[in-house]
Amino acid sequence: MSLYRGMDLAALDTAYNNAGAIGGVPARDRFIAEATARTKALDAAAKPQRDIAYGGAPRQRLDYYTARPGAPTLAFIHGGYWRSTDKENWGYVAAGPLAHGINVANIEYTLAPANRIEGIVAEVRQALAYLRANLARLGGDPAALYVTGHSAGGHLTAMMLGEPGIKGAMPISGVFDMLPMRLSSMNVDLRLDEGEEKRTSPMLRIPASGPPMIVAVGGGELPEFLRQSRDYAAAWAAKGLKGRLLEIGTHNHFTVLDELADPKGALALAVRDLVTGQV
Repeated sequence: MSLYRGMDLAALDTAYNNAGAIGGVPARDRFIAEATARTKALDAAAKPQRDIAYGGAPRQRLDYYTARPGAPTLAFIHGGYWRSTDKENWGYVAAGPLAHGINVANIEYTLAPANRIEGIVAEVRQALAYLRANLARLGGDPAALYVTGHSAGGHLTAMMLGEPGIKGAMPISGVFDMLPMRLSSMNVDLRLDEGEEKRTSPMLRIPASGPPMIVAVGGGELPEFLRQSRDYAAAWAAKGLKGRLLEIGTHNHFTVLDELADPKGALALAVRDLVTGQV
């Protein structure tokens, strides 16, 4: 039985199975282990302010990396299908922006199934509100806050576009239409109903006005991720909003983040463009 765009449940699950696309869970776990090691190495050198609480829950915390006092800040939101991973797995991506003189806030949040999607969205809003109120104290420019995120974090980035004080955004490999999430097997953990699915679909929440946005995706990602990014970028442009689509080489869903960690990478340069108004 067709559930979504001609796919039955098995095909839909496969269409969004990023681990399966690179060889399965062991390959994904190896990538995350390497990413965690890279984060530990960066932390030893960059010495971020660690585990800053932006709320009272255990995972309502962030790390703040300083490139230079008074610099713009890029808030990074990690992925994991809203259900897994920690900020400690992904801090290595800060290396690219730091090299361009951009501070980085690495945000963590309460995962599903303990939290629903709307609850996660609310936590990220809370983290950004905390940053807006505290950037001067942390070492950043209070008037220069940008946001990016990967996978589930790309979705959460797009959900932040109506928030005050966001000067630019770059969702990476995001999900912008939550209907396939509600129809897939992962909804056992996400617990989306139709109303929440629509309220948390960035495709249905494109604002009348918004900051510049770069919608980024690896050129070798699963077809559904490519389609979602292309559709979202096109819908953004159709509203006359400033932005562009950035498809990067043959990168898969995981290796695309190398382009943010590398100061010369396409994503690090895109962040530089956002901050300097060259979108």
